[in-house]
Parts: sequence; structure tokens; C-alpha cells
Amino acid sequence: MTPTRKHAVLRRVKDITLSTTLSLALLTGTTMLQSCGSNQSDEAERTETSFGKGVRTYITETAPGNFKITDEVPAPPGKAGAIVSYADGHRDTLSVEAAKRLVDTDESTRAYRDNPSAYGQQHHNGLANVLLWGSLGYMLGRNNSSQYYNDRQRYGAGVYANPSTFQRSSQLGENIRSSRVTRTVRPSGGRSGFFGGGRSRGFSS
Repeated sequence: MTPTRKHAVLRRVKDITLSTTLSLALLTGTTMLQSCGSNQSDEAERTETSFGKGVRTYITETAPGNFKITDEVPAPPGKAGAIVSYADGHRDTLSVEAAKRLVDTDESTRAYRDNPSAYGQQHHNGLANVLLWGSLGYMLGRNNSSQYYNDRQRYGAGVYANPSTFQRSSQLGENIRSSRVTRTVRPSGGRSGFFGGGRSRGFSS
């Protein structure tokens, strides 16, 4: 092979190698960008709810499996919850988180969220129902629309020890309801990609 042809072949090999390297780099870069975009799109918006006011609810088991609210007092949101006195003499303190777990997993209160019109057949004075219909219920995720407000009047009165306790707690419950603030939190990436961060907006409900 002559020197000229040999150099031409080497130059062609180098060109092919360089072209292949550039193609791989571009392909890899595109894949990474698609992956980043996919991860960002997978991050959905979420809502966060907080309260400016809270309540501490006192509950007494009056018969096995039957509970009544005997008192409710204002409390800072961080100290809100329920104190439950059982018929056998022991007492539990439930945080808002613990009370919410109970309401979320109880069959009857879960049925109310899934199908409110059929709830009347399953309504009883078990602990989860008492937690849901007391003032603490607003902090446990109970809806505050007009329909649910009417349900509060319908079911709520029965979970209090007497009418005067129910009436006294009505304003306390309204104060908690009106102090609720819901914020929509956007993902840190989102549509802004590399050029922006997350955003959030808040509104009272």
C-alpha cells in the first residue's frame, strides 16, 4: 500500500470513529434529558393543610363501644387531639395523626367518605365516629361544605354528652374550620426544568 493511500485510510477510520463518538454522546444526552423530563413529570402537585387553631376533645366510654364527648377546649394546633377515658378505668391520649388513622381505617367512617348517602345505616357512637363528628373532625379531614355542615348538625349532636355541650362546642368547631389553610405545593422541577424551582400557593377554605 502506498503512503498516500495508507494515510487516506487512517484518516477515514478517524472520521468514522469521531462520527460514532459524537453520535453516541448526542444519543446519551438525549436519553438523559428524556429521563430527567420523565422524572419531573412524575412529580405531581400535592396539597398541604394546616390549621391556625386547634381543639382538645375529652371523650368518655359510657358503655362498651359507646362513646360521648364530655368537653372540648381550645388548644394550639400542635397540642390538639383527644383524651379518651375508657369504661375499665384506663385513659389514652390520641394525637391528631393517631385520631386520623383511626377515622381513615374504621369501616363506618370510611363508608361515610365513600358514600355519604348510605352512612346513616352504619352510623353509631363508636370512637371513630365520635372523633369524626366532634370539633376535632375538621382537623381529621372532614369536609366543610354546606352538605357536610348539615350532616354535622344531623350526626354531631348525638356524639356529645348533652345538648349544652354540643351548643357550646359549635363556635369552637367553626373557629377551627375557618382557620384551615390549604396550600398547593408544586414539584421542585415541573415545567420550569433547569431554570426555575418549585412554587406554592395558599388559600383558606
